[in-house]
Amino acid sequence: MTNEKKFYAFEAESLKGNKIPMSNYEGKVIMVVNTASKCGLTPQYEGLEDLYQKYKDKGFVILGFPCNQFGSQEPGTAEDIQEFCQVNYGVSFPLFSKIDVNGKNTHPIFTYLKSELGGFLGSKIKWNFTKFLIDRHGNPVKRFAPTTLPEKIEPELQKLLGNA
Repeated sequence: MTNEKKFYAFEAESLKGNKIPMSNYEGKVIMVVNTASKCGLTPQYEGLEDLYQKYKDKGFVILGFPCNQFGSQEPGTAEDIQEFCQVNYGVSFPLFSKIDVNGKNTHPIFTYLKSELGGFLGSKIKWNFTKFLIDRHGNPVKRFAPTTLPEKIEPELQKLLGNA
């Protein structure tokens, strides 16, 4: 398998319990984010949704992966998460089932992304709302800290989209 196809080899379970192959997103610029509903950074959902709405027709998708590993800030069920995100932030980008992003039960997508793009603390995810940008060929290209606001990522996103 070529390196550029690795991301597309993974799959994840949607909040509704369906297996979604990452190959569904082939050819798109992808942002993978670990999310939480009860975090000080949770208002970033608004900025993420704004970016998604602005660029989704230009080949951009955000994949949200709820995680309860940081301060138990995502305690809810799949239904709770879906309702919270829609009611409070109008989230329409794909959300997946709750996962681990660190430790022995790390989801394979995050194992892969951390190995490709290490962070300030090595490859470990520091907190909720760590963001990874993946180009149209499935190559992870940049990692952003949890505190990096979605709008600050827009210039990088525009480059990957071809100044869309």
